[in-house]
Amino acid sequence: MALPDQRQLQAINQTAEALSSCERRRLFYLCDSLDTDNSVACMKEMLKSKVMCLERGNLFLTELILQLRRFDILRKVYKTSRDEVERALKHREVLPRFRVLMANINEDMANDDLDSVKFLLSSELPREKVENAKSFLDVIIELEKLDMVSPERVDLIEDCLRNIGRIDLAKKVMAYKMSVGTSEGHSSQPQRHRAPCPFPTPSGSHSQQQTRQAQSLPIATEKIHVQVPAFREQNCQSQLDRYKCNTKPRGVCVIIDCVGNDGDMLEQTFKALHFNVVLHKLLSVDETLSALRGILIQRENFEGDAFVCCIISRGKESHLLGTDSYGTGLRLDNVRRLFTADACPKLAGKPKLFFIQRYSIPEFTPRVTMEHRDEDLETDGCDGLSRYDIIPTDADVFWSHCWTDECQLAQGHHRSIYVKALTDALHKGQRRKTHLIDVHTEVNGAIYEHNRRNPGADYHLDLKHTLRKELYLI
Repeated sequence: MALPDQRQLQAINQTAEALSSCERRRLFYLCDSLDTDNSVACMKEMLKSKVMCLERGNLFLTELILQLRRFDILRKVYKTSRDEVERALKHREVLPRFRVLMANINEDMANDDLDSVKFLLSSELPREKVENAKSFLDVIIELEKLDMVSPERVDLIEDCLRNIGRIDLAKKVMAYKMSVGTSEGHSSQPQRHRAPCPFPTPSGSHSQQQTRQAQSLPIATEKIHVQVPAFREQNCQSQLDRYKCNTKPRGVCVIIDCVGNDGDMLEQTFKALHFNVVLHKLLSVDETLSALRGILIQRENFEGDAFVCCIISRGKESHLLGTDSYGTGLRLDNVRRLFTADACPKLAGKPKLFFIQRYSIPEFTPRVTMEHRDEDLETDGCDGLSRYDIIPTDADVFWSHCWTDECQLAQGHHRSIYVKALTDALHKGQRRKTHLIDVHTEVNGAIYEHNRRNPGADYHLDLKHTLRKELYLI
C-alpha cells in the first residue's frame, strides 16, 4: 500500500480548503462516499485514505479536480494543465464511469428539471427525502441507498430523464448502458417496465410532420454527439419531443373579453382542459394591463406546465383598445413580452399560448396619447432561476391572431366564428388526443369555409409559433 508523500498531503489540504460546499458534495460522490458530512476536515480525511489505497494517487487527485472543472486548482496546486491531465487519462481513467456520468448530469440539470424529477419520484422516495433534495445527486444518493439505482441499473434514471423531456441526458445514460453491456459482454441490466410517457404518440403522417416543422420559427438547438442506434433514437424522438402537460391544473388561463360575447365559451373550454381559468370582462386598456400584471404577481399561477392568454377586443393592426373609444391602446407585442422567459423566468421552457380575436376599427388620429412604455411592463412577481441563457427568450410561444371588421359586432347576438371554431377544435382535440398544430389546422378549415360562404364578412387568421416540441392539451 502506497503512502501519500508530504507533497500529496499538502495538495489534499489545499484542495479541500479551496472547494465550495457544493463542490465537496460532488467530490464525495465521485469518490464512492455517500456520507452527508461534507466538511473540509472530513474531505481531507477521505482523500488521504483514498490516496493511500492507490499507486497513482496523484492521477486520482487530478482527475477529481478535472471533473470539478477547477482548472485553477490544477494549475496552482498540482502544477499541471487540463490538456496534460486529459492526455494522462486517455487510456487510464481512475474514477467510476457511473459516478462521473451522474455528476455530469447533475451539472447539466436546471432547477425546473430537478423539480420534475422529484415529482416523478415522489412515490418512490420518502417525502422528507424528496423535500430535502437540493440537487440531482441528492436524489441519486437516496435511490442508491434503496438499491433502486446502481452502476448496473440505470433504467429508472433513463425513464425519468425521458419523461421530463431531457432527451440529451437520456441519450447519455443510454450510451453508458450500451457501452457497459458491450465491454462486460452481457446486458447491462434486466429489462424493467418502462414508465409510461405522459403523452400519446402522434399518429400524423410524414407530410404532417414536415408541415409542422415548416411552420416553426428557427430555434437554436443543442448539438448532441452521443451515438445511438437509429431505431432507438427514432423511438425516443416519438416519446420525448413533447411538452410535459400533465399537472393539475395544467396552468393558468387568463381570458380578457372586452366585447362581452365569447369569454364564457372560452372559459368552459379551458376549464374542461383542466386549466385554472381567470375571466375578465369589459376592461379598458389600463384595466387590461392591470389584470395581466395581477396574473404575474401570483406565483401559484406558474406552477403548472403551460400558460394561456385569450383576448377579445376592438383594436388596430398592432394595438388593442379594450373598451376605450380612443387612444393609442396596448401593443399586442407588449402582451406577449410580459410572459417571455426573461420577464417571467418561471415560464421558461413552458408553452405559452395566445389566442387573440381582434375587431378592426378604422385608423384615426388619437385624441389622447396613451402609449404604454416599456418601463410600464416591468414585473416583479415571477422570481426564480431564469433559463433564458439556455432557451431563447421568445421560444415556446404559440400565437394565434384572428381579426375581422368591427361592423360584425352590430349583428344581434354576434358570436366570433374564430372563437367558436377554436373551442370546437380544442374539444375534439382533447377527445382524439390531437397535437395543437393539427387542432389549429381545423380552425383554419372552419375560417376558410366561413369566408367562402360569407363574402364580405371575412375573418383573417395568422399563426406564428416557436414551439420546440409537440403539445397535447389533454
